[in-house]
Amino acid sequence: MGTGNFTDDFKRDAVVQITERGYPAKEVSERLGVSTHSLWTCPGSVPVRCSC
Repeated sequence: MGTGNFTDDFKRDAVVQITERGYPAKEVSERLGVSTHSLWTCPGSVPVRCSC
């Protein structure tokens, strides 16, 4: 499996979609083509409550 080298902009946008725009993490991960787990484990991510 890949290591998921996400850019800072990519990570920031994903976090904003969840924390500020209120999209569920599952929906954001599907739209971005990454696993929900990746949203929580990428360096620099902001831990948020899963609304899956």
